[in-house]
Amino acid sequence: MKILLIYPYSLEYRAVEDDIEALPIGMYYIASLLVENGFHVELLNWYNVKGAKDQIARVLKEKSPDIIGFSILNANRWGGIEIAKIAKKVLPNVKIIFGGVGATFLWKHFLSHFKQIDYCIIGEGEYSVLNLVKAIRDNNLDAIKDIKGIAYRNGNSIVSTGYPDQIEDLDSIPIPAKYFTYQHVCSSRGCFGKCTFCGSPKFWGGRIRFHSPQNFVTELELLYKRGVNFFFVSDDTFTVRRRRVVEICKEILRRGLRINWFAISRCDCINEEIVYWMRKAGCIQISFGVEHGSEKIRDTLNKNIKTEDIKKAFSITQRYGIMARAYFIYGCPGETNETIQDTIDLILEIKPLSALFYVLEIFPGTKLYEDFLKRSKKDDNIWLKKIEGIPYFETDPKLNEKKVYKLGQKLKQAFYLNLPSFAKSLELIDKKELYPFHADFLSRLAMTFTHGYYAKINIIPKKTETAEYLFKKSLSYYPDHRAFLGLGILLQKQGRHAEAERLLVQGVKYYPQSEQLSTCLGVSLLNLGKFKEAQEVLKPFSNSPQVKPYLDACKRALGHA
Repeated sequence: MKILLIYPYSLEYRAVEDDIEALPIGMYYIASLLVENGFHVELLNWYNVKGAKDQIARVLKEKSPDIIGFSILNANRWGGIEIAKIAKKVLPNVKIIFGGVGATFLWKHFLSHFKQIDYCIIGEGEYSVLNLVKAIRDNNLDAIKDIKGIAYRNGNSIVSTGYPDQIEDLDSIPIPAKYFTYQHVCSSRGCFGKCTFCGSPKFWGGRIRFHSPQNFVTELELLYKRGVNFFFVSDDTFTVRRRRVVEICKEILRRGLRINWFAISRCDCINEEIVYWMRKAGCIQISFGVEHGSEKIRDTLNKNIKTEDIKKAFSITQRYGIMARAYFIYGCPGETNETIQDTIDLILEIKPLSALFYVLEIFPGTKLYEDFLKRSKKDDNIWLKKIEGIPYFETDPKLNEKKVYKLGQKLKQAFYLNLPSFAKSLELIDKKELYPFHADFLSRLAMTFTHGYYAKINIIPKKTETAEYLFKKSLSYYPDHRAFLGLGILLQKQGRHAEAERLLVQGVKYYPQSEQLSTCLGVSLLNLGKFKEAQEVLKPFSNSPQVKPYLDACKRALGHA
């Protein structure tokens, strides 16, 4: 039996794709359990194939699966519906399963309105999917009624078998890295928070379960041996158990995994010991759901984090050379110009080096959605519209789209205009053992202004000046390769080749095998008319296609062409 697991495309385009382009880790867990039970499983990441109906039909026909499972969020539900419809046309006998948070909260809606969907998985899906697939394989459909976590049609009725029992021992699930390669990993499931805009409390039941540190680091190690050295740790709150975080970090170091990774935390779950060990073990960014500068609005959203916790978390994180990213929400209940100013004031105080701003939206499975249904007298049929979510401002007579858009622009402008001053105000902790890490952090940050995301944002002022400051500060801590190269290129672009030469000569002394630094130095020497010196610097890399044009220029200048 052949099973295809698909992650479908969303309705709307996103400027930042980090949060939607990767397959959800749950798909890998389900796939690995199916593989260990003898099933042939293939994963397809179709987040970016919107509009390619002919291609979708061709691929489905070629692969000819018996079962197709879809990972459904609210944003990609229409993508799943469209692909399922195509699948039923080219493969009339294929069984279609919807799973994930979207299916968990809208199973009755999907089965009522979309005949191409045969089953929905409710809640944690590994064993529900496995048992359902076995029943389909054995043509024992009568057994489905005894499988927890399934919704399906029974004649003219739609039946749910309820939520499945949660898997208490997460280490008992096969490690997906035995069979698949990926970067988004997860060491726990669930969150103790009860934010009104989030579906996690209802999906996971307000509790957290954990993989053991050894199991989690084994997963990282398997992927590392396959060439993966950068990870997104997507736990809702990675640092909720502080002793466990330190144990994970020490195990990463003990196994010699030279990796970098991002994590997510809460501002009230951070201290210096945690941040120290996370940085030593390769963490370079922690994202915090700040949400709003108004404590009153945070309370309305049931965020339950105090302003002092936010200030402390950002101060500690950035002192240890970890990028502190802030998530903000606007267009909230009670939003005014004054409350937006509260957020701006908080931004100016905590000085985040990365920030994302979202309009508050209402999604199934959240407390906001329950309140919306009560207030509006509507039902789940609202999702028959081709929308990803419901902006809160559409449900609040005191707000409107134009007003909320202006408030969002005001927030973003305040952040971007002040970003260079935030970068220059960094004060890193004076621990000599962390100097190489500080240099790495500062050079990474500098690169965002010259070659990364910030380089593309026109409103940010003094980007070149800021990058130069950060590169130089990086080198004041440690001879960082990225800092030598980034600063060298920056100086060259400004025609400051004599400065670039002095800098790059030092860089090449530290990194004599670096083709990039030697090439960069050769370019400056060529521009200074020092052709013999350039030739000597470039000669060790004469077989490189990138170096050859510069060596040819040296030969011509020296009359050897």
